[in-house]
Amino acid sequence: MPDSTSEPTPDSVPDAVPDRTPDPGLTRLRDALLRPGKRQLVVAVLLAGLGFAFVVQVRDTQTDDTYAGLRESDLIRVFEGLTGTADRARREIERLEARRDELQDENQARSAALDEAEQRVRTLNIIAGLVPVEGPGVRITITETDGPVSVGSLLDTVQELRSAGAEAMEFNDTYRLGAQSSFEEAVGGIELEGNLLESPYVLDVIGDQRVLETALTFTSGPIETLKTDAATVTYEALDSVEIESVREPVRPQIAEPVEGQ
Repeated sequence: MPDSTSEPTPDSVPDAVPDRTPDPGLTRLRDALLRPGKRQLVVAVLLAGLGFAFVVQVRDTQTDDTYAGLRESDLIRVFEGLTGTADRARREIERLEARRDELQDENQARSAALDEAEQRVRTLNIIAGLVPVEGPGVRITITETDGPVSVGSLLDTVQELRSAGAEAMEFNDTYRLGAQSSFEEAVGGIELEGNLLESPYVLDVIGDQRVLETALTFTSGPIETLKTDAATVTYEALDSVEIESVREPVRPQIAEPVEGQ
């Protein structure tokens, strides 16, 4: 008879009960899905927004940019907007071109006025004897022989040359003649504005050579008059006459320019 205190055999050992304790990770995931917290809700909203933006961008990228999807009324509005923009741009271009032309005209007028003023200044400086000059002309040499040359004969010669268009004159390579030049008789010669001139009197003149020659040689002209004073007169045409002497400018004491001129 078997011993009741003996160890049970392997066949008599009861079956092991399986462990049914739930996985903590799955439990948290289930709780998060069924009862989401504030943080999860915020993340979900952000993800949804990003997804929506991505879908919209993809659709916009795939949309035909030729306005094929617009309605007729929308196309009309787009066309009118483009037309208005083109008209405004064209008017602005016309305005700018007109302003450019005005500025060019103003600049041309100003430049022409400046050129004219500069030319007048150069002309007046030459006439007044304020600048050295050069150009074609004649050289007249008057030499006293049996007696002195009269002041009247010398002055008549200068006046005839001025009337013939002489633009510049110089005596003895030193004294520039001007509108206010004056002659006086002096011992040993002729006095020109306080400066003594002695024979021979050399007069350099710039101007048209043929006209000057005619002014010197006509009947009863300067050469014949000077010869009457027993002087010897010679002249020669020169391609270049250089006049280096200048006059000091004289400031008017009485005369004043008219306003607006």
